[in-house]
Amino acid sequence: MKELERLFANNLAWAQEMREEDPDFFSRLVQQQAPEYLWIGCSDSRVPSNQIVRLLPGEIFVHRNIANVVVHSDFNCLSVIEFAVDVLKVKHIIVCGHYGCAGVKAALGPEKHRLMDNWLRHIRDVARMHSEALDALEDVQKCNLLCELNVMQQVRNVCQTSPVQKAWGSGQELYVHGWIYDIHDGQLRDLNVSSCDD
Repeated sequence: MKELERLFANNLAWAQEMREEDPDFFSRLVQQQAPEYLWIGCSDSRVPSNQIVRLLPGEIFVHRNIANVVVHSDFNCLSVIEFAVDVLKVKHIIVCGHYGCAGVKAALGPEKHRLMDNWLRHIRDVARMHSEALDALEDVQKCNLLCELNVMQQVRNVCQTSPVQKAWGSGQELYVHGWIYDIHDGQLRDLNVSSCDD
């Protein structure tokens, strides 16, 4: 249990540092949550959304799952989108994948993963749609391209959700973006698939 004690010690040190830098930080944070961004990303522990875009708590609303998938049957993700769009009135939804994603790698492989195979099927569907381009590549390149293609598909899926369609139908300012993060250099890349209802 020592490793858990370390987490509480880290938390205490972080809270003290935040108060030293900005004595009113926590009192402001309690008052409201008003982020302009919803981040839909991978659960991978190496892709910490707040840190890689240098935003503080309260500045970005986050949903994470294996391989940043957005599907019509995932009521958790759809509820997050609805809350972000309807209640928080975010202006940007960012779908962010990352190169070397273990979920994408698993979707490319022949191994069976029991329950997780139901989730990976969504990524396998993306791979099937782009099989010609993917089959021409070696393993690492294939995985990286599928990581990008998966983000692009998830952007399309976000755009088709009822909360986003409703927002655009009412004239709400809302943009959907597709980005990819490279763990090798820590940099984000825009996949140039941003959408808005113009």
